[in-house]
Amino acid sequence: MYTPILDAEEFLSPTGKVVCVGRNYAAHAAELNNPVPQQPLLFIKPADAVVDMAGEFAIPTGQGSVHYELEIALLLGKKLKNADAAQALAAIAGVGLALDLTLRDVQSGLKDKAHPWERAKAFDGSCPVSPFVSASKVTDWANIGLQLDINGASRQDGSSAAMLFPIAELLVEMSRCFTLNPGDIIITGTPEGVGELKVGDAVQARLQDWLSVDGVVTAAE
Repeated sequence: MYTPILDAEEFLSPTGKVVCVGRNYAAHAAELNNPVPQQPLLFIKPADAVVDMAGEFAIPTGQGSVHYELEIALLLGKKLKNADAAQALAAIAGVGLALDLTLRDVQSGLKDKAHPWERAKAFDGSCPVSPFVSASKVTDWANIGLQLDINGASRQDGSSAAMLFPIAELLVEMSRCFTLNPGDIIITGTPEGVGELKVGDAVQARLQDWLSVDGVVTAAE
C-alpha cells in the first residue's frame, strides 16, 4: 500500500482511498463532448490505484488508449464527515499532483451501456501521485496553477480558478457522501488538454513553483 510523502517525510497514514470528481472544468467536459454536471460527479479509486509518479510508472497495454488527466491532489490529515467549508480546508495536510489515468476506449464502451466506470478508472496503478507539500503554502485555494508537459511539449495548463466546484465546496460535498479519513487523497478534476499516454513518454508535472515531478511511462506486466 502506498504511503504518501509530505514535505520529504512519510505521512503518518498510508493511502486509504482516492475520492475523485469528473468534469470539474467546463472546457474539459466540452473537449470530450460531455454535459456540464449540476452537482459533483464523484467516484472512488482504491488504495491499489496509487503509485509514485516520480521515476517510472506503468500503464496497461492491450486495452485501448490510456489517457492522462493531470489534477490537483489533496492529502487529508483529519477525518471529515458532514463537514463545513472551514472544517474541510482545515483537514488538508498537503497539496500535490495526481494523474487520473483512464482507459478511454473501455470507458466509452461502458458509458454506451450505462455501466459503471471502475474498469476504466480504478485499475491498479491508475493514480500516479507526486510528493505533497504542506497546505500552509496555499494562500488562495482558488488560484493554484498546474501544468503538464509530455516529451517536452505543453499539454495541460490550468488553474483551480476554473473549477466548477471549488475545493472547499467539493470537500464538503464529498464528506456528505463518504467518510474521509487521514491518508485519503482527493483529486479535484482536470483542465482541458487530455490525451493519449504511451509507453516511453517522458512526463513532467508542475504545481505552482512548489514542486515539479518527472516520470517515465513503462508497460504494466
